[in-house]
Amino acid sequence: MRTQLVTIHDVARAAGVSPATVSRVFNGGKVTPARALSVQEAAAALGFAPNRVARSLRKQRSSVIALIIPDIENPFFTSLARGVEDAAQRTSLSVVLCNSDEDTDKERRYLEVALGEQMAGVIVAAASQDETDLGPLTDRRVPVVAVDRRPRDAEVDAVRVDNHHGGEVATRHLLQAGYHRIACITGPEGASTSEERLAGHRTALRAAQGGPAAADDTYVRHADFRVDGGRAAMRELLALPEPPDAVFVANNLMTIGVLDALRETGRTPPDVGVLSFGDVPWASLVRPSLTAVELPSYELGRTAADLLLQRMDGSVSPVQTVVLRTKLQVRESTAGPARA
Repeated sequence: MRTQLVTIHDVARAAGVSPATVSRVFNGGKVTPARALSVQEAAAALGFAPNRVARSLRKQRSSVIALIIPDIENPFFTSLARGVEDAAQRTSLSVVLCNSDEDTDKERRYLEVALGEQMAGVIVAAASQDETDLGPLTDRRVPVVAVDRRPRDAEVDAVRVDNHHGGEVATRHLLQAGYHRIACITGPEGASTSEERLAGHRTALRAAQGGPAAADDTYVRHADFRVDGGRAAMRELLALPEPPDAVFVANNLMTIGVLDALRETGRTPPDVGVLSFGDVPWASLVRPSLTAVELPSYELGRTAADLLLQRMDGSVSPVQTVVLRTKLQVRESTAGPARA
């Protein structure tokens, strides 16, 4: 047997009010308490449950949001996606996960799909600070939130980590542990997270001027935020006439490559200190256990989704940026270099 759909007009007839009054009750308009109660009782009796899906249909947009991330294999983005999904599910929204592979052309195609399919909103971790273009979405008033990475000129809400502070704390810890030649393997040039973490590293080195820390770029390498990139960068550093005695690695996947490169040459932490920007579930289980900057990845995703939902509900507040702090988890891999 087919179930008849209960409409706003059915509720209006049952409550003895106009459809406009029913709409005001469920959309926050001004209605007398007596009429609001009458409408709510009629809706409950008829099984009428207004939701975001219905509102989105009236606006000719779907109840689907897009989440565009650079690397689905990275546990950081996996946790971030879970935060987005959990927040979206509470409001009957579905999430389409898109993997850009750090490729601005692929990212652009996903943004075009989101626009063409009239998705309710987009959360994006930009593939490039300079090349990611959110203009086609914002020009059409599609709600957009940038997460983790924000394009330089985009006037959209953003949620990010304090990368500079995290990089500074990481390098300062290595200095205090007694390491002298501290390398930094950061991500692609032009990615905001890469540049901010490297800037924090340099700030810590400058603060140590007069001490043993090298303040030039001899020990700086840009890689691709992937395992192979971290391995290749560490191999280059180990081939220097005076290789580093510690390395600050700007993401968790590159750290795996760094550890592999050290293994190839018979070196092990903490004789060569290794500190990862981004914790992983196994960091405390390996030996030696891995010192890492813990990122609030789930909270990043949840907060980004909350901001997007506010915009979807019609918020006209000024564009805002929410910055979340990191936490250093000190373990065995930075216990200090071997002493003669």
